[in-house]
Amino acid sequence: MSALEQEAEVALEALLLRVVPGLAELWKGSTPDAIAQVEKIAGRPLPSFYRWFLTRMGQSMGPLAYPTLDFSTQRVLDCHARGWVEPHPRLLLIAYDSNGMMPMPLFYDLDAPARGDALVASKEEGADEDDLYEKFETLREMLAWGALSRFRLRKMPQTCNGTFSGDSPDLLALIEPVMSSLGFTQPIPTGPYCGLYERDNAVMICMGMPRHGADMSRSFEFGATNAGVLRKVLGEIAAASLLDLRVDEWFPAST
Repeated sequence: MSALEQEAEVALEALLLRVVPGLAELWKGSTPDAIAQVEKIAGRPLPSFYRWFLTRMGQSMGPLAYPTLDFSTQRVLDCHARGWVEPHPRLLLIAYDSNGMMPMPLFYDLDAPARGDALVASKEEGADEDDLYEKFETLREMLAWGALSRFRLRKMPQTCNGTFSGDSPDLLALIEPVMSSLGFTQPIPTGPYCGLYERDNAVMICMGMPRHGADMSRSFEFGATNAGVLRKVLGEIAAASLLDLRVDEWFPAST
């Protein structure tokens, strides 16, 4: 693991322990033997971040757990042992989906590495590898995005969502200096598709689809103590970045 990758893990751990109540007492990692069994299925070295994740949360994610997704090492091994999923040279199951209506388990695309991690995608049962629904460029970003959404943004009295669009494929590079000037910090380093910004009274999470490098938009969710804060920050972004900004919904409705 490189020094930069180590710093990213330290930053993510600090973020999760800060925003997820009781996580330190309830998360539980996998044994080295269980991790080695997953690596054998992968047929190649695991991404360094995935090894970190399994070491911290491979048995239990505590309150960070997703409602229908089981990321546990034991579930991954059971799915292979029962023949529910076959070993694949490129795709590695990382989360079983218990949604009975339309399960969408999560896979690593090991041929799409990024910053000591790899692309996370879902696919329907029986679908081939060309029918992947790409979710996040890295599992690290998925976990950070989800934690900020569930444990900070959704607890804000006022939220909104929408899109930024413009002529540059790297839209977040235009947003970041504006957010910094307004006192927002980025809790972990991210790539060009995921933006995470927070300060005491507000939090914004942005995302785009991995591999769609030519797309010219990023969706956002934004929460704050009141609608005035949201309008002021969004106005600053639109004015300073020259991006087109569209707000789709306010919760609760705002006039």
